[in-house]
Amino acid sequence: MKQVVNLTKTTYSKTQYPRVIDTQFTQLIPVSASIAEEPLPTVGQFFEYYEQLFYDIPELGNTNSHEYLIKTSTEYIGFQDISLEIQALQEEITSLRQQLLDSQQQLIDLNTAQ
Repeated sequence: MKQVVNLTKTTYSKTQYPRVIDTQFTQLIPVSASIAEEPLPTVGQFFEYYEQLFYDIPELGNTNSHEYLIKTSTEYIGFQDISLEIQALQEEITSLRQQLLDSQQQLIDLNTAQ
């Protein structure tokens, strides 16, 4: 069985075309303009979102992670990592342990010499 399809073509003259066809790009909006229309969240809203997303945020990663938030915030406020203080305390503990061992060895040596 043969089926016939009728095709029609509508043409417009040069003067009719702009009156019939919309030639303005009103549907295309620059990306920066569409972003600018959306208001930024307030600080309070940001922390509400953060609380809601807390467990969905990856722990580690160069971006979009808890690690990233910690690093960037630490750099911003100039926070000194306490690991330097902890390291100094650990070195002092090691030194004191060595002094204690040396003192105990001296006592042992004195007791065995008698």
